[in-house]
Amino acid sequence: MLKRITLKDFVIVDELDVEFGTGFSVLTGETGAGKSILIDALQLALGSRGDAGLVREGAARAEIAAEFDLPASLGPWLLEAGFDTAGDSLLMRRTIDTQGKSRAWLNGGSATVGQLREAGEHLVEIHGQHAWQSLTRPAAVRALLDAQAGNDLAPMSAAWTAWRQALQVLEQARRQRDTLDQERERLQWQVGELGRLNPGEQEWAELNAEHTRLAHVQTLLEAARAALETVSEADTSADALTSRAADALEEVARYDADLGQVAEVLRSAHAQLQDAAHSLHAYLGHQDPDPERLAVLDERLSTWMQLARRYKRQPAELPALLNSWREELQQLEASADLEALERQAAQAEQAWRTQAKQVSRSRRNAAPKLSAAVTQAMQQLGMEGGRFEVSLQPLEEPQAFGLEQVEFLVAGHAGAIPRALGKVASGGELSRLALAIAATTARQRKASEVVPTLIFDEIDAGVGGAVGDSVGRLMKQLGADTQVLAVTHLAQVAACADGHFLVSKSSTGGKTLTDVQPVIGEARVSEIARMLGGERLAGTSRAHAQALLGASR
Repeated sequence: MLKRITLKDFVIVDELDVEFGTGFSVLTGETGAGKSILIDALQLALGSRGDAGLVREGAARAEIAAEFDLPASLGPWLLEAGFDTAGDSLLMRRTIDTQGKSRAWLNGGSATVGQLREAGEHLVEIHGQHAWQSLTRPAAVRALLDAQAGNDLAPMSAAWTAWRQALQVLEQARRQRDTLDQERERLQWQVGELGRLNPGEQEWAELNAEHTRLAHVQTLLEAARAALETVSEADTSADALTSRAADALEEVARYDADLGQVAEVLRSAHAQLQDAAHSLHAYLGHQDPDPERLAVLDERLSTWMQLARRYKRQPAELPALLNSWREELQQLEASADLEALERQAAQAEQAWRTQAKQVSRSRRNAAPKLSAAVTQAMQQLGMEGGRFEVSLQPLEEPQAFGLEQVEFLVAGHAGAIPRALGKVASGGELSRLALAIAATTARQRKASEVVPTLIFDEIDAGVGGAVGDSVGRLMKQLGADTQVLAVTHLAQVAACADGHFLVSKSSTGGKTLTDVQPVIGEARVSEIARMLGGERLAGTSRAHAQALLGASR
């Protein structure tokens, strides 16, 4: 719940610190005193749009802070966003300077206005005096019913998007069929031509290496023979000379160990020369001129170079080019397969309809329950015999929001036929209906879905008399399960509250300032008496006020 709100230099507030308790509390005061100023400030702390005009004249900046009990549903979000979750409170703070620049904090950590709004959705639900206007908007009406039905619309929305995209792809393929056919034929020809070459990933380097070797095979053989002659076959070959040198040193090595080490080096060199001679023998045994293979290589390299020049690529890039063309061709063939695209669109439509039918079933189950609950609440709000209905009308064409339109119908009295709410209800009835729906939906939510604080900002406008008593009792009932704050002008509503705050305005030193203070005892009796009849009927009004308070207790 909301525990405290602190204001500094906000509009016509100098400094203000108000603590709230559980249950049902009201804010009252004379017309123009600024009864809604706390609501406006709270909305700013919850991320609503602000501007420099909210800064009190002569001040550098406005500051607003709101402290809440930390709901369990918000803990994981705060942790993931990197905010402090120690303790059981959540402090939301915001400042706005005379340039309109805004800063925000959550539990002392810097935050964005968007994060304030996201956190606020878990904390407060505000119903303004024009809340009834949303009851005539189809999107708002659907949202109310879906909330009561517990519908998660994300899967249906995702399925709708997938269906629309599949239809767009299909329609585009139909429009571009001729162009796609030409592009596909071009790619097929290119893939066929390059596919006949079938270039391997490393083949270009390997072909060049083999071609270079075969083109110089005679030179290579002559060099190998000359090397073999020098190493081992000549009378004065390196092999023989090295062996003789090693023999000579070994004969005298017993006189000097250093010469023995040199002899070992020569023996090692002799062994390496013999290995080299063996390799040269093997090389000469396997290398022969191969003019036929050389001709094959010449032809393949020539074809490779021609294709590289034709497609303006480096020869080594041809394998990657062929792979990219094959992938592109595969995509084109898939996009040109109208039957496959039609099947995909049909499957996407079926997936959406499956989701939409689930949503429709939930709406059909929730509609009569919501109708009965609001109808019951209407009986307490001066609309005895009236009836409320949630109408579901099938759509001729499916829409993103489902298979049916949702409309609220109302009959203001017994025997009347329910008609569209905006056409048959007066302004006062609409306000009462908005209150009945707000109260009903708040009570019907699961515990995990209940917003800790409900605020009604003059939603009882146009209501009076005995109906005001019912409005007060209804808000008091709501206050048993959640914190309820109401800005009201009705004494009957104020008398039902568990807590009462008086908003007053005064002028001092040429400055007009607003103050908010709790009232109890005689001060509360006086305020309710003022709301009932003003100063002219002070005695009667006070007696009436005491009676209202007594009845509420």
